[in-house]
Parts: sequence; C-alpha cells; structure tokens
Amino acid sequence: MGEVVDGDIRDQTEQVLDNIAAVVDDAGGDGLADVVKVTVYLTDLADYDRVNDAYGARFDEDPPARVCVEVSRLPEDVCVELDATAYLG
Repeated sequence: MGEVVDGDIRDQTEQVLDNIAAVVDDAGGDGLADVVKVTVYLTDLADYDRVNDAYGARFDEDPPARVCVEVSRLPEDVCVELDATAYLG
C-alpha cells in the first residue's frame, strides 16, 4: 500500500480497491463488503469501461452507490483514484 502501480488503468484500479479493502479491514470491518459509497476520479473518461470492469469484478453483488468524475490531474500522475465510505455498524 502507498506505492504507485505500474500498469494500465485496470491494474491501478485493482490496487486502489485492494488498498481500500485493507483500510476497512484495519478499522475492524469486512473489507469491500462494508463499503457503501465510492467516488471514482478519472483523468480520462475514456477509461471508464475498463475501470468499471475491475470495479464490477470486486463488487459483484449489491455494489455501493457510486459517482464518477473526470479530473484534469491526480497526485503522482495516476490515472484513477477512489474515495470510499464504509459503514462499520
């Protein structure tokens, strides 16, 4: 966690989802199962389908609410960033 992944947008998305799951686990939750809302930031909306494929593979049942926006730039020039809210009940 904390390192930029070399690879395409799908690799970066999968790493971000792994990081989110780890943070939720560390907080006492059940990984991505506890995520209730995600905001996806993309530097190019043309990547949306590939991000959506990676996202859908991890949230196959009852996916959380989601918003996707295009931004001009992200830290360390990554292509995707996700902001997640989890409910730990």
